[in-house]
Amino acid sequence: MRFLLSIMIVITFLMSTDLWAEVRANPTGLWQTFDEAGRLQSTVSVEIKDEKLFGYVRSLHQQPEENPVCEACEGAWRGKPVIGMEVINGLTLKKGVWQKGTIFDPESGKSYRGSVWLEGETLSVRGHVGFFYQTRSWQRLPKQSASEQGAMAPQFMPDTHAAGSSGSNQKIMIQKENQ
Repeated sequence: MRFLLSIMIVITFLMSTDLWAEVRANPTGLWQTFDEAGRLQSTVSVEIKDEKLFGYVRSLHQQPEENPVCEACEGAWRGKPVIGMEVINGLTLKKGVWQKGTIFDPESGKSYRGSVWLEGETLSVRGHVGFFYQTRSWQRLPKQSASEQGAMAPQFMPDTHAAGSSGSNQKIMIQKENQ
């Protein structure tokens, strides 16, 4: 009887650890992205829909145009405004890491296999091409009330398969790994 009770306690502990990992891995909210020099580049709204992670460009910073269009994009995304574009698409949570989806770079017009995970108030966003990857660190914006945030409806969400080919240099959403 004690053996059975011990097994049940261990199973309960293991299940609660997985649930706790999922609670900790909730990256919803607003995130600031930075370029390779550490300059503020954009604000991205991250949300979970149907247990999948999505992110949309909410605003751009230090740009000559208020809302430039994606000239490097292919197919349905070409010439569409960058603000509102989906840059994280359909990642699923597994052991505290959002993965098995894509990360889109509007600057290069390319999509990459992606993974995302939380480290405190930092969101690590990694794009993969084969064995090569780059990681950028996004910083969470302080929580705001819904009225301060306003409603963010993506201006353009084309079919993700139309975004084009893979590449190895992601500049907007992925920062080089610290060496």
